[in-house]
Amino acid sequence: MKRILLVLFACLILWPELSQSQSFFAIRRERSLILTAGTGSSTYYGELSNPGSVIKFQPNFNVGLQAYVSPIISIRTEVNWFVLKGSDTQANEEGRKARGLSFTSSCFELSATGAVSLYANGNRYYRRPAINIYAFTGIGILYFNPKADYKGKSYALEPLHTEGVSYSRVVPVIPIGLGIRLKVGPNTNLVFEGGYRKTFTDYLDDVSNKYTAPSSNPITAYFQNPNNPLYNPSATGTTNNFTAGFKRGNPNSADSYFLLNAKIEYYLPFSSSKRGSGLISKRKSNYRYNKRGGMKRR
Repeated sequence: MKRILLVLFACLILWPELSQSQSFFAIRRERSLILTAGTGSSTYYGELSNPGSVIKFQPNFNVGLQAYVSPIISIRTEVNWFVLKGSDTQANEEGRKARGLSFTSSCFELSATGAVSLYANGNRYYRRPAINIYAFTGIGILYFNPKADYKGKSYALEPLHTEGVSYSRVVPVIPIGLGIRLKVGPNTNLVFEGGYRKTFTDYLDDVSNKYTAPSSNPITAYFQNPNNPLYNPSATGTTNNFTAGFKRGNPNSADSYFLLNAKIEYYLPFSSSKRGSGLISKRKSNYRYNKRGGMKRR
């Protein structure tokens, strides 16, 4: 799987440069719309995360569109798919091991962000700095769906109401982070970006408050407290005697997550200016790019 991801990422890097070498588009037209795509890791922080795990290498893929509204300010809309997971079995604390909870969640995030760059772009898109640093923030919408396994089958936890409450699986988030942008070709950037997400829910992991009375449904009772022999007769190993009212999570601290990405930015043949608006028509140009991003007469 890792080899496939590396091949796909290499194709993302090389394809724009190979295509532009065919001189499909005239160099004298401006490009202001940028396609972004990348992959990386996702890390969850909450009741089932482990303090020693700052970065978790869970899959993450994203695609988006970006445009500059000034030489240093850009706006972007982006879709992220990623996986969050956590488990008490990997914890060092005995209390965590006795609790025995776990979850995995496939998540989608739609965000709109603005970024401020350290260095200004030139008067043409290909005259941008070779290296730039930027900070970003904005707002987004997150869909999450925590699941866990019981007897070899995966179950969504929210419909089971393991803590006796129902919560929304669609919540707002606030992304904030930093990135570094490297110019690798006239139309292409390589970007490394890290972004923390503040959420407005404590149920990314289906854990927040206290234990409730066990459900009459054996599946729900198992997910409420999988390591208590009273509710789970098949419990083995490190068990507990937690009952209704015992602390199950920490409702005073919302869950959060972190996305670490490597991305390709490709300048599409579109422009928002009147002189270069619309799709750039295919025509032969008297100029072409050299390897340093400058113009060279044919």
